[in-house]
Amino acid sequence: MTGLDLVLAVQQPEDVGKSGPLGALLTLILLLAAFLLVKSMSKHLKRLPASFDEPDAPQVVVPDTPADLVEPRQPGQDLLDTLRRAPRAIEGPKRDDGRTDPPAG
Repeated sequence: MTGLDLVLAVQQPEDVGKSGPLGALLTLILLLAAFLLVKSMSKHLKRLPASFDEPDAPQVVVPDTPADLVEPRQPGQDLLDTLRRAPRAIEGPKRDDGRTDPPAG
């Protein structure tokens, strides 16, 4: 044994590197928290649907008026109906004097 080994052996206390009761308590608390998190996450995952894809079955479309049951809808009719419900969407830009420009065409 050299003099340096003897000095290092004398300076270190006996319980260096050993965990105390506080370390064991902290380890148990962390293990309990991890267990509860896994349990909670598995409960939430069980509530999720098997797939988020849209079903392949045709969706039921409820007509707005009885005439829609007889007459077939023309292509683009849904867009026209949406614009009719929100007429401000088809107004022209306003001028400084408050009037709207006539539609082009």
